[in-house]
Amino acid sequence: MLMREEIESWERQQLSPMATLSAESLGRCRPEEPDEMRTCFMRDRDRIIHSKAFRRLNQKTQVYITPSGDHYRTRLTHTLEVNQIAKTIGKALRLNEDLIEAIALAHDVGHTPFAHTGEEVLDELMPDGFRHNQNSVRVLERIEQHKDQPGLNLCQEVLDGVLCHSGYGTAKKGAATLEGQIIRFSDKIAYVQHDIDDSIRAGVLREEDLPSAYTAVLGHSHGDRITTLVSDLVLHARSIMEQASKKEDIQLCFSPEVDAALKGLRAFMFDHVYKGDVCAMERERAALVVRYLFEHYCTYPEQMPSLYQQIVAVEGTKQGVCDYISGMSDAYCISAFKQITIPRSFIHAL
Repeated sequence: MLMREEIESWERQQLSPMATLSAESLGRCRPEEPDEMRTCFMRDRDRIIHSKAFRRLNQKTQVYITPSGDHYRTRLTHTLEVNQIAKTIGKALRLNEDLIEAIALAHDVGHTPFAHTGEEVLDELMPDGFRHNQNSVRVLERIEQHKDQPGLNLCQEVLDGVLCHSGYGTAKKGAATLEGQIIRFSDKIAYVQHDIDDSIRAGVLREEDLPSAYTAVLGHSHGDRITTLVSDLVLHARSIMEQASKKEDIQLCFSPEVDAALKGLRAFMFDHVYKGDVCAMERERAALVVRYLFEHYCTYPEQMPSLYQQIVAVEGTKQGVCDYISGMSDAYCISAFKQITIPRSFIHAL
């Protein structure tokens, strides 16, 4: 028996009846022969880790643009924290950790440089708007390449989980799999708490500034709040799963008290950090850079790499420019701006 078949057999025996089994995946857009060693979701995870888009997350902003320290989160460290939280929840619920990991590692590959500032600018400039979750799917299906063909040819369950990872606090339906639903919650557990941690490190917030109505429920430290949120989701999810007749009907959620506290703390962060005055100047500068590059490459699309010129020819100039800029790391974006706007002699002198 092949090792993949052994793993698939183990899944059938050990995972929850509500788990997504690798052997029952809905498959890929382009059919492939199964791997001898790895299940389909393990294979997807490996393709994502080896992708260029995943590597670029290391130099993409999480919240603080060009922070003066080594300990602030980047989009990559955020992704790893989401992965760790999600796999902990998945193991407790006996769900498919390989699928969870693939979705977690891929969920933010479509994020722009300069965090949500870049996303907001592209949303204004694109005729149909811009959403990073939709762009993550586009990166995985169109921009990245596998065997000289567009896209990584990932399983449908992975792409669905990536597409549906955002929208917490809205009525938008969650992912089709419980593994995908877990990413949606793990993303919010991770970023609200680590953004508080980074804000305290930056001197923007103090622990005592956080609304006591929420910290009384969630906890008074970074670790305590994550423990509360993870434990609550697991316990509540177990109750929901035990009462459900089929997994397609399950929509995971926190208990009402914890859900209200997390949403309240998230709203506080939007008011005081994400949209607050402290980072306003950096956001304005970043927006200026993104807007300038967008207008420049729309005028001179031939200056972009060949892949994006091909997209321009097929899907239009704005789509090709959007794909190029959204894939840039912060450092590359700034470098491109300098190359265009500053004389070369000045750049070498800087």
